[in-house]
Amino acid sequence: MRDGHLADIEALTKAAHAFSERHQMIPHIDWPDGARIAVNFTIDYDAMLRRRMANEPPMQLAKGEFGGRVGIWRLIDLFDRNKVKATFFTPGRICELYPQSLVKITKSGHEIADHMWEHRVPTEPDIEEAHLTRATAALTRIYGRRPVGTRSSHTAGLLRREGYIYRSHGHASASHLPYYLVDQTGKNVLVELPWHYSIDDAMYYNFGWLESVNLAQKLSDPDRVLEMWWAGFRHQYLRGGYYNVVLHPFISGRALRIDMLDRLITRMKTLPGVWFPSCEDVARHCLAHYPPQKDTLA
Repeated sequence: MRDGHLADIEALTKAAHAFSERHQMIPHIDWPDGARIAVNFTIDYDAMLRRRMANEPPMQLAKGEFGGRVGIWRLIDLFDRNKVKATFFTPGRICELYPQSLVKITKSGHEIADHMWEHRVPTEPDIEEAHLTRATAALTRIYGRRPVGTRSSHTAGLLRREGYIYRSHGHASASHLPYYLVDQTGKNVLVELPWHYSIDDAMYYNFGWLESVNLAQKLSDPDRVLEMWWAGFRHQYLRGGYYNVVLHPFISGRALRIDMLDRLITRMKTLPGVWFPSCEDVARHCLAHYPPQKDTLA
């Protein structure tokens, strides 16, 4: 029994060491111009793709269509009016379905980043590479330059080869501040911009999310969500940090929720030193001032 216990401790110690090797934390970040906090508004522009992949009924597909035809335009207007630079994580297929919205996003000075070809990462390596290459090419054509960020689980080596420098993937959020994620080969490093599902609109407004049968998942009052997100922001602000808000056009593009976001941004602006950059701005700031120990990003 004792030998087994010691073996468990040894295995856990080894796993913790491996985790530390792959996750290079930045303990403190000084933002540009003395800002106290960086706030990223990030939009997962899925439209109906996730619904279609799940073979959901027409009513669910219509929710996605609303996102591409109405919700996305409301979000662009929200950010433009408030002079907030947002990052739109966009599947390559969306370039074919709603190109005019992406043209507007680009003209407004927002960032377009990768969100897979059609909202999934294939398990077969050759197909995965084809999907990433195709998505990158589609986004480049409409954005005017290659995207440098992704919200996906694409292989780090492929991402680096395609010129990506950062990732913002909720499943790997090991800190409340940006940090560096090193792949298992130790050769590929990406800036990781963390977020948490507690600051994701889908958790509050989209019942039956991802085929969930959780009876506790129901539509929330936008005012309640506003107070929770404000509390989270204030906590980060007081300590000096980072806040990543995740939105979906088919969810937050609804009128009441757009109004809530407008009030949230207005309240954030009442405090001094709040910076609203794109994700690329944050990633490049980290690379310039807090470079990784294993630098393969040059």
